[in-house]
Amino acid sequence: MSELRTARLVLRRAIPADILAMHAILSSPEAMRYWATLPHVSMAETETWFEAQFFSGDPARDEWVIVQDGQVIGNIGIWKMPEMGFILHPGAWGKGLATEAASAFLTYAFATYPIEAVTADVDPRNAASLKLLQCLGFAVTGAAENTFLVGDEWCHSVYLALPRPTA
Repeated sequence: MSELRTARLVLRRAIPADILAMHAILSSPEAMRYWATLPHVSMAETETWFEAQFFSGDPARDEWVIVQDGQVIGNIGIWKMPEMGFILHPGAWGKGLATEAASAFLTYAFATYPIEAVTADVDPRNAASLKLLQCLGFAVTGAAENTFLVGDEWCHSVYLALPRPTA
């Protein structure tokens, strides 16, 4: 499948031209506040990430860009089976777009992969992502401290899971 559609969004496979929009997101300190790395400082850094994220051929990955009105506003997918992640440009926050994209992606993921659950790892300070995932039915399964060293700051993790829906 190469495209998922919602009322306001298109989720599709990345193309090389998407790198500029992704760099705008990945170089944003606001967008990257709770990400596992510091904001990108160069296009070269984004190029390396972009290649690995979308074109590695790794069967444990299934990544999509999120498009609204013809503009790439984010990324969602499974970066390491069955762990889902997502990031949106701050200009797209607070409009329900992440929930809309995640709902479509989760339906696709459960229809495509024989996984018992989709999981997520969220910084506990990221209240918006935690709320979004819990609204989608994810439940907290655990927590850990000092799981990511981002720059000189240790970050913690809240682990969540969404079980495969029953028929």
